Amino acid sequence: MPSLAQMNGSLHIHQFYIDKLKANQERLFGSDPELAQLLDNVAAVLSEHAVALAEDIAEMEYEDG
Repeated sequence: MPSLAQMNGSLHIHQFYIDKLKANQERLFGSDPELAQLLDNVAAVLSEHAVALAEDIAEMEYEDG
């Protein structure tokens, strides 16, 4: 199982890419709505995974505390 530090790092990476995807999605919405929708879908999947990671991190912190 990954360490708490690794999980926190992974969560930060997820958040970074979610922000990048959303920024590009907004930029592309007028010129390429299909690509914008695809980026939105990918961001949604990453967001779901980020929520699960955050829950796992909270559980690990609770168990360590």
